[in-house]
Amino acid sequence: MEKVKEYFKQWNMEDRILEFDVSSATVELAAEAVGCEPKRIAKTLSFMVGDKAILIVVAGDARIDNPKYKAQFSTKAKMLTPDQVIDLVGHAVGGVCPFNINSDVTVYLDDSLKRFTTVFPACGSSNSAIELKIEELEKYSDYSSWVDVCKVKI
Repeated sequence: MEKVKEYFKQWNMEDRILEFDVSSATVELAAEAVGCEPKRIAKTLSFMVGDKAILIVVAGDARIDNPKYKAQFSTKAKMLTPDQVIDLVGHAVGGVCPFNINSDVTVYLDDSLKRFTTVFPACGSSNSAIELKIEELEKYSDYSSWVDVCKVKI
């Protein structure tokens, strides 16, 4: 989380990071800690495409749709292992976020997020989050593009 706080200092936003006394490592725990619906938690999923790590930020109630993923990235969805996430992305599982990550990681935002005004991504630890407007998420995640690779649970 210190790495992410440092990142947000350049915009004087480090004080907007929420730190909890409880775990926010899962969508359900994060929603409980924040006090919002689980679908507004912006979870960051990590995958391997070829020999490169990518992150896809999706809504809390969204799941990867394998045919859509394959159509977008021309490969099967292959999630990183917890060790790979630390090495290749720079954050540990439970706190993975699109902020202050390793420079060779590409970030995508999934269309499942577009139905919300604000969402809550993690901030590098399993007990943190920040509320961001979608436009802020675009700016601070340094995303590559929007993708449509999920299905939403009904």
